[in-house]
Amino acid sequence: MYHALIRRRVLKTFANLNHGEYEAALAGMAAHFEHRFAAGDSSIGGTRHTVPAFRLWFERMMRLTRGKLDVQVHHVAVAGWPWDATAVAEWTDTATLADGLPYVNSGVHVIRLRWFKAVSIHAMLDTVVWKEAAARLVANGIEEAGAPPIED
Repeated sequence: MYHALIRRRVLKTFANLNHGEYEAALAGMAAHFEHRFAAGDSSIGGTRHTVPAFRLWFERMMRLTRGKLDVQVHHVAVAGWPWDATAVAEWTDTATLADGLPYVNSGVHVIRLRWFKAVSIHAMLDTVVWKEAAARLVANGIEEAGAPPIED
Protein backbone atom coordinates (compact mmCIF):
# COMPACT_ATOMS: atom_id res chain seq x y z
CA MET A 1 0.00 0.00 0.00
CA TYR A 2 2.76 2.45 0.95
CA HIS A 3 4.59 1.75 -2.32
CA ALA A 4 1.43 2.54 -4.29
CA LEU A 5 1.04 5.84 -2.44
CA ILE A 6 4.64 6.83 -3.20
CA ARG A 7 4.25 5.81 -6.84
CA ARG A 8 1.13 8.00 -7.16
CA ARG A 9 2.89 10.91 -5.47
CA VAL A 10 5.88 10.64 -7.83
CA LEU A 11 3.58 10.54 -10.87
CA LYS A 12 1.56 13.50 -9.55
CA THR A 13 4.72 15.53 -8.96
CA PHE A 14 5.89 14.99 -12.54
CA ALA A 15 2.39 15.81 -13.81
CA ASN A 16 2.49 19.08 -11.84
CA LEU A 17 5.93 19.88 -13.24
CA ASN A 18 4.55 19.38 -16.74
CA HIS A 19 2.27 22.35 -16.00
CA GLY A 20 5.10 24.48 -14.59
CA GLU A 21 3.86 23.87 -11.04
CA TYR A 22 6.97 23.19 -9.01
CA GLU A 23 5.87 24.54 -5.62
CA ALA A 24 4.28 21.17 -4.76
CA ALA A 25 7.63 19.50 -5.42
CA LEU A 26 9.32 22.01 -3.13
CA ALA A 27 6.71 21.37 -0.42
CA GLY A 28 7.54 17.66 -0.62
CA MET A 29 11.13 18.15 0.43
CA ALA A 30 12.41 17.20 3.88
CA ALA A 31 13.99 19.86 6.10
CA HIS A 32 17.43 18.56 5.08
CA PHE A 33 17.78 17.27 1.54
CA GLU A 34 20.03 17.02 -1.49
CA HIS A 35 18.92 17.69 -5.06
CA ARG A 36 21.63 16.65 -7.52
CA PHE A 37 21.13 17.03 -11.25
CA ALA A 38 23.89 15.13 -13.03
CA ALA A 39 24.57 17.61 -15.81
CA GLY A 40 28.09 18.52 -14.78
CA ASP A 41 28.94 22.15 -14.26
CA SER A 42 26.24 23.25 -16.71
CA SER A 43 23.48 25.73 -15.96
CA ILE A 44 21.12 22.95 -14.79
CA GLY A 45 23.76 20.80 -13.09
CA GLY A 46 25.02 20.85 -9.57
CA THR A 47 23.68 20.21 -6.11
CA ARG A 48 21.19 22.10 -3.96
CA HIS A 49 20.30 21.69 -0.29
CA THR A 50 17.77 24.46 0.40
CA VAL A 51 14.31 25.26 -0.90
CA PRO A 52 15.33 28.78 -2.06
CA ALA A 53 18.17 27.39 -4.20
CA PHE A 54 15.94 24.59 -5.51
CA ARG A 55 13.27 27.20 -6.41
CA LEU A 56 15.88 29.23 -8.33
CA TRP A 57 16.85 26.06 -10.18
CA PHE A 58 13.21 25.39 -11.15
CA GLU A 59 12.79 29.02 -12.25
CA ARG A 60 15.85 28.67 -14.48
CA MET A 61 14.50 25.42 -15.96
CA MET A 62 11.20 27.16 -16.71
CA ARG A 63 12.97 30.02 -18.49
CA LEU A 64 15.17 27.70 -20.54
CA THR A 65 12.18 25.53 -21.54
CA ARG A 66 9.72 28.39 -22.09
CA GLY A 67 7.81 27.21 -19.04
CA LYS A 68 6.85 23.91 -20.62
CA LEU A 69 8.90 20.79 -20.02
CA ASP A 70 6.88 17.67 -20.80
CA VAL A 71 8.18 14.71 -18.81
CA GLN A 72 6.71 11.37 -19.79
CA VAL A 73 7.27 8.86 -17.00
CA HIS A 74 7.67 5.34 -18.37
CA HIS A 75 8.12 3.41 -15.15
CA VAL A 76 8.26 3.97 -11.40
CA ALA A 77 9.71 1.36 -9.03
CA VAL A 78 9.44 1.72 -5.26
CA ALA A 79 11.19 -0.21 -2.51
CA GLY A 80 11.67 0.18 1.21
CA TRP A 81 9.68 1.19 4.26
CA PRO A 82 7.94 4.43 5.23
CA TRP A 83 11.00 5.60 7.16
CA ASP A 84 13.45 4.81 4.31
CA ALA A 85 11.98 4.30 0.84
CA THR A 86 13.45 4.70 -2.62
CA ALA A 87 11.56 5.46 -5.81
CA VAL A 88 13.16 5.28 -9.25
CA ALA A 89 11.40 6.98 -12.15
CA GLU A 90 12.48 6.40 -15.75
CA TRP A 91 11.46 9.24 -18.06
CA THR A 92 11.74 11.03 -21.39
CA ASP A 93 11.37 14.79 -21.51
CA THR A 94 10.58 17.03 -24.45
CA ALA A 95 10.48 20.79 -24.73
CA THR A 96 10.79 23.69 -27.07
CA LEU A 97 13.76 25.52 -25.63
CA ALA A 98 14.15 29.27 -25.27
CA ASP A 99 15.64 29.49 -28.79
CA GLY A 100 12.48 27.93 -30.26
CA LEU A 101 14.13 24.64 -31.19
CA PRO A 102 13.09 21.18 -29.93
CA TYR A 103 14.78 19.26 -27.14
CA VAL A 104 14.39 15.58 -26.18
CA ASN A 105 16.31 13.77 -23.46
CA SER A 106 15.89 10.73 -21.26
CA GLY A 107 17.02 9.63 -17.84
CA VAL A 108 16.07 8.54 -14.36
CA HIS A 109 15.36 10.14 -11.01
CA VAL A 110 16.37 8.26 -7.88
CA ILE A 111 14.32 9.66 -5.00
CA ARG A 112 14.90 8.70 -1.37
CA LEU A 113 12.06 9.41 1.03
CA ARG A 114 11.48 9.39 4.75
CA TRP A 115 7.83 9.51 5.76
CA PHE A 116 6.79 10.83 2.31
CA LYS A 117 9.35 13.66 2.34
CA ALA A 118 12.21 13.62 -0.18
CA VAL A 119 15.63 13.56 1.45
CA SER A 120 17.49 13.17 -1.82
CA ILE A 121 16.71 13.48 -5.49
CA HIS A 122 19.41 12.45 -7.91
CA ALA A 123 18.60 12.95 -11.57
CA MET A 124 20.70 11.33 -14.27
CA LEU A 125 20.21 12.28 -17.91
CA ASP A 126 22.08 12.15 -21.19
CA THR A 127 24.54 14.96 -20.49
CA VAL A 128 25.77 15.10 -24.10
CA VAL A 129 22.24 15.94 -25.26
CA TRP A 130 21.97 18.73 -22.68
CA LYS A 131 25.47 20.11 -23.37
CA GLU A 132 24.70 20.34 -27.09
CA ALA A 133 21.36 22.03 -26.41
CA ALA A 134 22.95 24.48 -23.95
CA ALA A 135 25.72 25.36 -26.42
CA ARG A 136 23.08 25.98 -29.09
CA LEU A 137 21.11 28.20 -26.70
CA VAL A 138 24.20 30.24 -25.85
CA ALA A 139 25.04 30.58 -29.57
CA ASN A 140 21.50 31.88 -30.10
CA GLY A 141 21.88 34.55 -27.42
CA ILE A 142 20.38 32.75 -24.41
CA GLU A 143 23.28 33.45 -22.04
CA GLU A 144 21.64 31.84 -19.00
CA ALA A 145 22.10 28.42 -20.65
CA GLY A 146 25.84 28.92 -20.13
CA ALA A 147 25.57 30.19 -16.57
CA PRO A 148 27.19 28.33 -13.71
CA PRO A 149 25.04 25.86 -11.75
CA ILE A 150 22.79 27.10 -8.96
CA GLU A 151 24.30 25.49 -5.89
CA ASP A 152 24.36 25.95 -2.14
